[in-house]
Amino acid sequence: MSNDWIDVRHSAKYQIETIQAHFEGHAYDAHWHDSYLVGLTRQGTQQFHCRRHKITSQPGDIFLLEPGEIHDGDAPTAGGFTYQTFYLSPAWLDSQMRQLFHDMPDSYQLSFAKTLNSDRPLARQIANAFQSVHFGELTMVQQSALDNLLASLAVHSHWRARVDNACLPLASAHRAREVIHSQFNEDLSLQDLANAVQTDRFSLTRAFRKAFGIAPHAYLIQLRLAQARIRLARGERPAQVAAELGFADQSHLGRWFRRAYRLSPAQYRQICTNLPD
Repeated sequence: MSNDWIDVRHSAKYQIETIQAHFEGHAYDAHWHDSYLVGLTRQGTQQFHCRRHKITSQPGDIFLLEPGEIHDGDAPTAGGFTYQTFYLSPAWLDSQMRQLFHDMPDSYQLSFAKTLNSDRPLARQIANAFQSVHFGELTMVQQSALDNLLASLAVHSHWRARVDNACLPLASAHRAREVIHSQFNEDLSLQDLANAVQTDRFSLTRAFRKAFGIAPHAYLIQLRLAQARIRLARGERPAQVAAELGFADQSHLGRWFRRAYRLSPAQYRQICTNLPD
């Protein structure tokens, strides 16, 4: 859409990306990130699917997503919507939050109780921290704003024990996901995947959709895109990234990357590194 815009900044210091954007009509296809998302709707109505629910976020509402949670994005009303979001590295957020939860065992992982809430104090802390990090305030100002954000975020967080995938319902789907992660840059067929977890293709696809909300091939593409973001942020060229991650060519990577993130791989690389294409 002609009125759509997106502004991305990358902070290597905090392993944080900040995005503010405006979209009218369809914003994003279904995708997931390997980061925690902490965001605030600033204007308009934002609608997305997550955790098998349709979620409507109004101005001042907060959305909290965990790594791997599939979501899309649409503007269902005239005028579109504007939002601000933090993309927080799981390793960074875990290390920071454990300073607030000193006795939490390493076997527990951070989770968000709800995807959507309207806690006004948290909304203020998101807005303040976004302003300081996105626009590069003094280091101490950024750190203070992030500390305040984390303290407010702790109220909406909980810790859950990590579970052995072999003990989970739909264990074949979880085992298949492990295989995909170990061979994501290979030309893995659905039959290869089914053989690896000792089931048939049709049962595996049904189990995978039930466990993760998308088919195995769609999950593989999203994993490759997540890996592409990491490599592009390090300064690797899109053509090299496409070849090493199993995309047919650079344009193939570009089509999928734009559908998920509304940026080209070259644009994202330049944002993160200041290197020309």
